[in-house]
Amino acid sequence: AESNSQILRGCVSDKDCSGGHKCCVFDCGAVCVPPAFTKPGVCPRRKFGAGMCAEFCVNDSDCPNDEKCCSNGCGHECTAPYTVKPGRCALPKGTPMCAEYCYHDGQCPAEQKCCPTTCGHACSEPC
Repeated sequence: AESNSQILRGCVSDKDCSGGHKCCVFDCGAVCVPPAFTKPGVCPRRKFGAGMCAEFCVNDSDCPNDEKCCSNGCGHECTAPYTVKPGRCALPKGTPMCAEYCYHDGQCPAEQKCCPTTCGHACSEPC
């Protein structure tokens, strides 16, 4: 088994890494990571339509910092993952709100969550 010292070793390019590891840039500098390194977080839902039909990344280790390699509807690109905040959404009230005011919890202030409304999504206090 490989030691964690391999994963945490600093680097400038992929050739500085052994064992097929890749040199990935994070906030604290570049380090060697396994090629199929999976980062925490969830890829955001596509809003509308599709992005560019090109493969800008293959897996999370191709992306800087906390970005993940996510589908854009046609290809893949590095995207900031969304945050899932604790708590549950209350059931939608009778007031019809048919617009998408948010797509994920990370777009809502403080502890608010992105919750389904009668026919859309809006920021709401968790229950």
